[in-house]
Amino acid sequence: MSTLPEIRTRCLVVGGGPAGMMTGYLFARAGVDVVVLEKHADFNRDFRGDTIHPSTLELMYELGLLDEFLKRPHQQLRELCGVINGNSVAIADFSRLPTRCKFIAFMPQWDFLDFLSSRAKQFPTFALHLQHEVIDLLFENDRISGVHVKTPDGEREVRADLIIGADGRHSIIHTKGKFEIEELGVPIDVLWMRISKRKNDPPQSLGFFRHGKLLVLLDRGDYFQVGFVIPKGDFDAIKQRGLPTLHRDIIRLGPFLEDRIAELDDWAKIKLLTVQINRLRHWYRERLLCIGDSAHAMSPAGGVGINLALQDAVATANLLAAKLRAGPVSVTDLKQVQARREWPTRVIQTMQAFIHRRVVTGRESKSGDSLPILLRLFQWFPALRSLPARFIGLGLRAEHIQSPAAN
Repeated sequence: MSTLPEIRTRCLVVGGGPAGMMTGYLFARAGVDVVVLEKHADFNRDFRGDTIHPSTLELMYELGLLDEFLKRPHQQLRELCGVINGNSVAIADFSRLPTRCKFIAFMPQWDFLDFLSSRAKQFPTFALHLQHEVIDLLFENDRISGVHVKTPDGEREVRADLIIGADGRHSIIHTKGKFEIEELGVPIDVLWMRISKRKNDPPQSLGFFRHGKLLVLLDRGDYFQVGFVIPKGDFDAIKQRGLPTLHRDIIRLGPFLEDRIAELDDWAKIKLLTVQINRLRHWYRERLLCIGDSAHAMSPAGGVGINLALQDAVATANLLAAKLRAGPVSVTDLKQVQARREWPTRVIQTMQAFIHRRVVTGRESKSGDSLPILLRLFQWFPALRSLPARFIGLGLRAEHIQSPAAN
């Protein structure tokens, strides 16, 4: 197999997900030579989330991209509801948010990434290479100098002054960089599957929760992407009990699916998503920085992991873009990114871990069908719904575009 020509760039971003593509866009916008490597041939993967939060829509406005972005097919969710112990409950009202878009946009993430990459390609300093899988780090005189890449046409080396690992929870960058990981532990996994959608199905909601179990439906046009929470490590036991038992468990939460549950007629149609909550003790070392899921794997609860990853990207560009355009950045510069983003990460992960240990456990509980007192308060005092709306829609320490735009 041939060896391809070496690539040299100021900044190399590994991973073409939300954190990586936003980082690439912002650095190129600032006039920094940046290369994004994505190991797949496209962005189309079922495990990607679909939520575009109000804070992300605000970023698109600040970049002058919002109107064009919203022309893409999407759904707008202005109030987040759920069916909890058989009760339909309004949980979050986004109408009071101090943003231009007072809703969550539901759009397949591959459409979001395709939009962002197409706009990034308009900058002369941006390059995206698909089917470029990083397999190792390169070192010169004990210092990281780049990455070794495998492609369908051969192997190549990419050299950079800064490498940003945005390649997800199974990051080759944080593995090869020998970063220390703190595991918070989470007692659930998720079964991921598709079920067809019908005209009279209920509107998009947070999900269906009953006695510790949770069913989430993501509307993807003509089908639902379905997430069913199970206890961690129970997938083999669920298989042994058989598909009819799984069908009954799903229908108990979403009775309207009974007329099509037989579509799940083979275990090959049901994928296991292993849930993790962890974070790196240090997100950086000389010439290397991890952000997004590479730095902190999140539970899918609330879809906030995508929001957090994009906020990491904005903070990274705010703190580093101007410096990197002038020359290499220092370890002290990289440390500032973690200092900026670690607090919201820790708070959200702590809340997710609590929810999974005490509420959404995947195991049948013996609690009654009444609503918890907090949810009753949301029904009695609708103004309180703005509090979860701020947490879900804006997150903690929302970032704004401060990185420069090249002339």
